[in-house]
Amino acid sequence: MPLSQALVERVLEGLGLDRAPQPDRAGLARVYDAWCRKVPFDNVLKRIHIASGSPAPLPGDAPAEFFAAWLRHGVGGTCWAGNGALASLLRALGFSAERGVATMMVGPDPSPNHGTVIVHLDGHRYLVDASILHGEPLPLGPEETSVAHPAWGVRAALEGPTRFVHWLPFHTKMACRIDAETASTDEFRERHEMTRGWSPFNHSLSARLNRGDEVIGAAFGQRGHIDAEGRITLRPFDGDERTRLLVDEMGLSEEIAAALPADEPMPPPPR
Repeated sequence: MPLSQALVERVLEGLGLDRAPQPDRAGLARVYDAWCRKVPFDNVLKRIHIASGSPAPLPGDAPAEFFAAWLRHGVGGTCWAGNGALASLLRALGFSAERGVATMMVGPDPSPNHGTVIVHLDGHRYLVDASILHGEPLPLGPEETSVAHPAWGVRAALEGPTRFVHWLPFHTKMACRIDAETASTDEFRERHEMTRGWSPFNHSLSARLNRGDEVIGAAFGQRGHIDAEGRITLRPFDGDERTRLLVDEMGLSEEIAAALPADEPMPPPPR
């Protein structure tokens, strides 16, 4: 279901945009930069949901629900929820935005495990990913392309017929394989639901947000930071510091931070 005009206006206000941008390259850059600084990639709602044992749909599948939670609590979502919401917002603003399916290359032969967004504009295609948060639209063309930034820069290149996007999480460099540039809302929902039984985001806090020229967040039970020179720091932190990170630095509500369960050891993935 398309987003209502009233909700779009509230989202734009939350993003710090005083008016709807034009559906052109400059407008796309404005919206995506604001998103990367205001809407975190995080698994807070998913952790709360999984820990509760609720059989209800995983949070954020419906973009209106995603934005209602963000406007109230400052909370984002994991890839299927966040990128589905970003695609819906861009469509409401007049952009030709498609959900895409990709694979974070975390093993020798992983299957698709990541949702993303691709925008068609003036005969060109741009990646705008709500999880990687690369700050600027990334052109997708026959030649190698990049977003040049020490903290959140990315590089896209064709390796044979397959496109890979190389980026910088908190722990190590990673490649993301683009598998399909068009996917339906139902496919996003189904792939999201497939993560209920096991996912690296089901057991401990994971979060990421651009701040100034740096990236802040958490991964693997540790505080994560990428400074303006691209230097990565991961260090242990306790529950109080975790709350301060979420509330004081990332803008989540005290209510939602207090509801977040303690981290648990991650079990091995199923065969």
